Amino acid sequence: MTENNRIEYKRELNERLEKEVIAFLNYHDGGIIYIGIDKHGSLYGVTECDALQLAIKDRLKNNIQPSCLGLFDVIHETRDGKDIIKIIVASGTEKPYYLRKFGMSEKGCFIRIGSASEPMSQRMIEELFARRTRNSISRIRSLRQDLTFEQLKIYYQEAGLTLGDKFAANLELTTEDGGYNYAGYLLADQNGNSVQVAKYAGTDRVDLLGSKDYGFCCLIKSCKQILDRLEGVENRVINKITSRERISRSLWNKVALREAVINAIIHNDYSTELVPKFEIFADRLEITSAGTVHPGAEQDDFFAGYSMPRNKTLMRVFKDLAMVEYLGSGMPRILKAYPREAYTFSTHFIRTTFPVSQEALALEEEVLKGEAKTLGVESVQSGAQSGVESGVESGVESTMGLRIMELLQPSPLSKAAIAKAFGKEKPTRYLNELMKKLINRELVAYTIPEKPGSRLQKYRLTAKGSISLKNINKA
Repeated sequence: MTENNRIEYKRELNERLEKEVIAFLNYHDGGIIYIGIDKHGSLYGVTECDALQLAIKDRLKNNIQPSCLGLFDVIHETRDGKDIIKIIVASGTEKPYYLRKFGMSEKGCFIRIGSASEPMSQRMIEELFARRTRNSISRIRSLRQDLTFEQLKIYYQEAGLTLGDKFAANLELTTEDGGYNYAGYLLADQNGNSVQVAKYAGTDRVDLLGSKDYGFCCLIKSCKQILDRLEGVENRVINKITSRERISRSLWNKVALREAVINAIIHNDYSTELVPKFEIFADRLEITSAGTVHPGAEQDDFFAGYSMPRNKTLMRVFKDLAMVEYLGSGMPRILKAYPREAYTFSTHFIRTTFPVSQEALALEEEVLKGEAKTLGVESVQSGAQSGVESGVESGVESTMGLRIMELLQPSPLSKAAIAKAFGKEKPTRYLNELMKKLINRELVAYTIPEKPGSRLQKYRLTAKGSISLKNINKA
């Protein structure tokens, strides 16, 4: 355990803390400071961890400029029975950072060089300031200034936090002149941003099954709605109970899916006026966000979790609401389930691709076949080929598909009513999947197509389905 360009040890909290943090904020990789370990790597530990954490957060908040809120985490860890404090510092986007009392000077600005924090030269300070990002969402003034934040306040209350009268300034939702910035616009109750979730029948973008926009509201609400859709609806969990065990498989890894969605929303480059996009294909999920990561060391840092938060204000809010754990934790979680090849980088976009689990599909097929047997569905010989030609699959699906179409011929029925016709108290997964196939082939249609998930939803036989049914009966 030795100090290096990204690791700093301190036996105890001292007056040099801000200097070390500033050096990491100005360094391209950020860094980690451990308190309770001396410079030789010997473990000493600390006492009164809670008070120490609060003191650290307060000092960093008040003594460093520009604000570094959202760019650091203070974490309590235990090693060999001793308490230590770990401070994770991300590389900042508003370099140079400096000590408030000394300003943007050689006494106030520091940079990490090797295992030491060194003062910046005046030339370096001027160069960094000249390159400071001008299109940061915290610096872009919102076109609308009549913003309200009732949704955001509710989310903070649910997290046990209260937003006071000066919350906009405290959360850095305002520009230097006091107007709302673009970060405030994104978190407001009403805005013009909307994130799209599209679903396709095949492996390309030709056959669109449906597309829905989640937005025009607080970005937190949009994110939760997208997570509900992807986690609760699209990421099917297939269960099989045997005499020995319960086997469960999901289409995508749950932890990686959640982290990838939140990362795309937090780190999207909103200054481009582009928003993330989520696309579901038969064989994969694609998440595309605006931004880029250059090849080489920058991509290595990205996969190691060292990359700087593009939107520190959004990062801070998501952390406050416990939607992210700590800086840099998301990417390692994703890489536990998917390789680096799941990411592709272009000039303006980052795309994440999660393939559908083949194990889950195999288990689902096995379960569906078992359910088909319990429903008493058998293959038919006569009319099977006609069913194929008309758009109904042969075998058990052809048989049950025909029965469903016959049930709907007199009048529309709910899915529950269809299940009861087959002797089931509620719809089975097999029935759900078969209904989707009949709808995709336009043999059956929703009675309320604009609200597929409505509790009043029923299913009707289409003109195409009626013609197919007549042709099969003639055969």
